[in-house]
Amino acid sequence: MKLISHYRDNDLLRKSFIELAREIFGINFSSWHEWGYWSNRYIPYSYADGDKIVANVSVNKLDFIVEGYRYRALQIGTVMTHPDYRSKGLSASLMSQIQEEHKDHYDFMYLFANDSVLGFYPKFGFERVEEFLYTAKTASQTRDVLLRKLDISNPEDLQLVEKMVYERIPVSKVFATANSGGITMYHVLNIFTDHLYYSAQDDAIVIFSKDDGKVQLFDVVSRAPVNIERILAAIADGATNKIVFHYTPDYEELKYSLSPFKRDGALFVKTNGGLPFPRQAKHPVTSEA
Repeated sequence: MKLISHYRDNDLLRKSFIELAREIFGINFSSWHEWGYWSNRYIPYSYADGDKIVANVSVNKLDFIVEGYRYRALQIGTVMTHPDYRSKGLSASLMSQIQEEHKDHYDFMYLFANDSVLGFYPKFGFERVEEFLYTAKTASQTRDVLLRKLDISNPEDLQLVEKMVYERIPVSKVFATANSGGITMYHVLNIFTDHLYYSAQDDAIVIFSKDDGKVQLFDVVSRAPVNIERILAAIADGATNKIVFHYTPDYEELKYSLSPFKRDGALFVKTNGGLPFPRQAKHPVTSEA
């Protein structure tokens, strides 16, 4: 076996990586790569047995926006090992390689771990961080804003989404991510395909769903600040006026209630240089790897 990285353009290795991700997680990177969203910011570090990828830990290079300041961040993801190659320390070896290679190139390193490996990451200096959900209510429901549902099988709609995602401003000045367009486009192609709406009035893409009398607001993608009250009024109706934000909102005109966020697994963070991770924050769901 050999340790390899930066092999996106190697057809055999890339296809083996995609197949392993499909087998372990049931996810498909094929369309994401074919549409050109796998950029140099997504770097797999893998062990290969010949041309077969058998273990992997990936690095996503992005930035954090914290109180208006920009910091370098590395998000770890796609941590996986083929069943035939487990219990050999391959994931630990890859994590050590990544930490050594990037030790001087980040302010925050973080990941989202599932429940089965919560004891693994503290060995590498990661600490568990609690996230919080923000909820607000909108008093009025109007149709002054018309939201057009987008269909990404339509090339024009997909081009609109892509352009907006890569030209967007951060969704919040309090806490958000930047340079995370590749991750967001994965979510667009695979997770939020049926939840994309466009507001021409605000030139914004609104990603949301409704359930149990609540609006689950996943993201507002725009190139300039939006009128959030107008957008929320267009989303809400008589049965759904409670808005749950899956990011950290900073709209001064809204009043929020705050509650701990319960996810499957946990967020783990390692800081470089003593910078504190933002308190009472919610990492934007559309830039989770």
